[in-house]
Amino acid sequence: MSEPTRQRTLWQRGIAAPIRAFLRTESASAGVLVAAIVLALLWSNVDNGSYEGFWRISLSVRLGGTEVAEDLRTWVNSGLMTLFFLVVGLEARREFDLGDFRDRRRFLLPFSAGLVGLALPALIYTVVNLGGPGAHGWGVAMSTDTALALGLLTLLGRGVPDRVRVFLLTVFVVDDLVSLLVIAIAYSEQISVLPLVIAVLVFVVLVVLRVVGVRSGVVHGVLGVISWLALLESGVDPVVVGLGVGLATSAYTPARDDLERATGLFRLFREQPTAELAREATAGLNRSLSPNSRLQNMFHPWTSYVIVPLFGLANAGVAIDGNFLVRAYTSPVTLGIILGYVVGKPVAVVGTSWLITRFSRIRPPVGWLAVVGSGTIAGIGFTVSLLIATLALRGPELDQAKVGVLTAVLLSSGVTWAVYRTTRFLSPKKKALALLGTSEQLIDLVDEVDPSRDHIRGPADASVTVVEYGDFECPYCGLAEPVVRDLLADTDLRYVWRHLPLTDVHPRAQLAAEAAEAAAAQGAFWPMHDLLMQRQENLRIVDLLSYADELDLDRERFHEDLKRHQFEARIAQDVQSADLSGVSGTPTFFINGQRHYGSFDLDTLSAAVKTARARAAIERHRARSA
Repeated sequence: MSEPTRQRTLWQRGIAAPIRAFLRTESASAGVLVAAIVLALLWSNVDNGSYEGFWRISLSVRLGGTEVAEDLRTWVNSGLMTLFFLVVGLEARREFDLGDFRDRRRFLLPFSAGLVGLALPALIYTVVNLGGPGAHGWGVAMSTDTALALGLLTLLGRGVPDRVRVFLLTVFVVDDLVSLLVIAIAYSEQISVLPLVIAVLVFVVLVVLRVVGVRSGVVHGVLGVISWLALLESGVDPVVVGLGVGLATSAYTPARDDLERATGLFRLFREQPTAELAREATAGLNRSLSPNSRLQNMFHPWTSYVIVPLFGLANAGVAIDGNFLVRAYTSPVTLGIILGYVVGKPVAVVGTSWLITRFSRIRPPVGWLAVVGSGTIAGIGFTVSLLIATLALRGPELDQAKVGVLTAVLLSSGVTWAVYRTTRFLSPKKKALALLGTSEQLIDLVDEVDPSRDHIRGPADASVTVVEYGDFECPYCGLAEPVVRDLLADTDLRYVWRHLPLTDVHPRAQLAAEAAEAAAAQGAFWPMHDLLMQRQENLRIVDLLSYADELDLDRERFHEDLKRHQFEARIAQDVQSADLSGVSGTPTFFINGQRHYGSFDLDTLSAAVKTARARAAIERHRARSA
């Protein structure tokens, strides 16, 4: 497979925020985080003095008469981790603007599961540690580590549909949001009112600037730093700045008009390559993307591959020997954390999901086995857990908390592996039901397929319908065409082509689309479609007329239709439907009404079709049962 074939659609290459990109980054970075944890444990057990001594080195930043001096561990925990929570906030906002939370009712179940998944483990920890020296550390047993949990799920639950990971992420986002509030409220001491007020006012100014359209990165960066410094001075952990900025940063798909303006600016630069036009072209490209997308593209790889592993290296180290382990595993702190995560989390997630399903019409977006697996993998805590532990505990209790968190990771991973292992003993139908569930999915395709006007290949009663918005001059559409042909070997698949000529970059695409419609008027749409896709570099009028001759069409009628632009309105209808469905690039695929994110290689599209067919079978079964 050539390199371009593995690329995502044009729309996706410009957007870093879509959920599957987020999941891939989190999953891949889990290995780096695990390596950092192992290194911290080795370092602290080989020479604990040098480990602790290194992270206690003071680093100061002075500007005029103002100085900020903290040790390296604090700079990592309260400084760099602000960017991690910025990314968490950005993804939460993206889900509200573009994801499943567009339907606000769908937020109820993961929100409730996330809240109870925080409260029950904290309650278990509190009961176990009631009156003891570790009682103040109840927040340690609350939060799930998003990066580590998603990464381990990839290893432990091979073949698990993306929908399961999306459900997990929605629960984790709630988890992270509330945990940050807990840090700000419960674990911030000696709060100074004036710096806190300054931080809030600066943050309000930052939000207002975003609302009115001021997009200067320098301005927002300076205001963010001022707000961070003010919170640090106030006594509130400043990582909440990142979360707040992320939640205030809107996400949207790039509008086709904005993309066309960006293309125009680039053409001006191409004709006259000056520094001024280069700046305008760059600004035009940036304006076409949402601030949410740009910030995720900028910070997400850094937080996943550098900052979170660095946090693990700075905080996971604990000197371990036989006597220490005996004391740790009999201490209320360690036992409270293990019970909270390994028992409390799955009970909370599964129990809350069952209660909401029982007393409302809202169902989990995944099957019940996947809900159980989500609850068990939610027992993996690390990042926020250790962050709270360093704020709430000291001395032996802090070391015991680290042992508890790491033990909970191992136990929760083992239970999750066992849960998903059971799918091997299920029939394909029962496995699909167990993993995918029976909830209805949001439909992204606004205009349904209409057999009276759409161009369709495959059986009318197929369980899977693939709709492609394409451009006959688009090279990526050409690369996707062999994949589509392989998909059409499936006798239970219906394929629909809709026009989206990108005339700003493909000047002959509109005429080629009209040629396909002129051929359709003579009953030869698909033969003409196939010729146009095979000969994308030859789409001049003389070429199109030769294709009409090759297909034995009425040349004069065909030519007259092109001259009069007889089918321009028909193509405009497809373009309008693309706009309504948020499509701005080609090729873009919809599978049973849901937009396909990710590569358009054969394996990826085939897996998406397989999942869609399984969901369709579940829908048919539910309809018959009703």
